[in-house]
Amino acid sequence: MTEKKTRNTMQKKIILETVRSINGHPTVDDVYAEITKTFSNISKNTVYRNLRQLAADGEIRKVSLYDELEKYDNTCKIHYHFQCDVCGMMSDVDMNYMDNIDEAVRQKHNLKIDEHDIVFRGVCSECKLSIDKKID
Repeated sequence: MTEKKTRNTMQKKIILETVRSINGHPTVDDVYAEITKTFSNISKNTVYRNLRQLAADGEIRKVSLYDELEKYDNTCKIHYHFQCDVCGMMSDVDMNYMDNIDEAVRQKHNLKIDEHDIVFRGVCSECKLSIDKKID
């Protein structure tokens, strides 16, 4: 029994370190692909389960976008994101979280709001540069 607990703890540690080492907001597939380069015996289900648990524990943040795959974020504080419509890249947006939006919706619609997510969508600077070069 202790061996399984230790194994799970080691797997969780490896998964957390992998998420922290990947630049951006990796999906389960991204994390799994990176881990299996070194640890080929870990299953995708183990990665998925541990990512969800790490998010529930507040070690990482799960970012769910409407009809897209879950992504995981090393930055745990509540913040906003930008997603490129061309390449799919997701990045953090450096701006203050607007608590007043929660209160406005709470008052207007008599709802209990825990937090809100805002994802800005458009074209990232790299894709914009590539598009601009094609136009020239």
